[in-house]
Amino acid sequence: MYRGADEELATDISQDVFMKLWQKELDFEEPGTKSLLYKMASDAFVSHFRKTQVAAKYEQSVELKIEFNDPQKQLEYEEVHGQYLNALSTMGEKQRDVFLMNRIEEMTYKEIAERLGLSVKAVEKRMSQAIGFLRERLIKK
Repeated sequence: MYRGADEELATDISQDVFMKLWQKELDFEEPGTKSLLYKMASDAFVSHFRKTQVAAKYEQSVELKIEFNDPQKQLEYEEVHGQYLNALSTMGEKQRDVFLMNRIEEMTYKEIAERLGLSVKAVEKRMSQAIGFLRERLIKK
């Protein structure tokens, strides 16, 4: 945990390392196995760090750009986007919070439930209500 400063990542890496060691079915020898665990954990952390760096560089290099050659399509997009923002502003606060946490912050239902102090089922229900609300507002128009 001291290398990554993320308790969840440290837990995941520790579990992965222990599972790899378990699958190898090695005999436990105090000094050798302990140092092997530390080395495997260190390597796993470095590997994870490199993967995230590559992913971050790729995300920075990719630029999302919506181009419309047809002015009619651009006008339609702006109209739908405006309707979407309007629908979001009129949506209930509880549903909007869950919807934005999931879609914008890319949080899982479990993470949302933990943050809001709810059950996962309650988050699922609020998300369902939010999507239904948006569907009703955007499709009817």
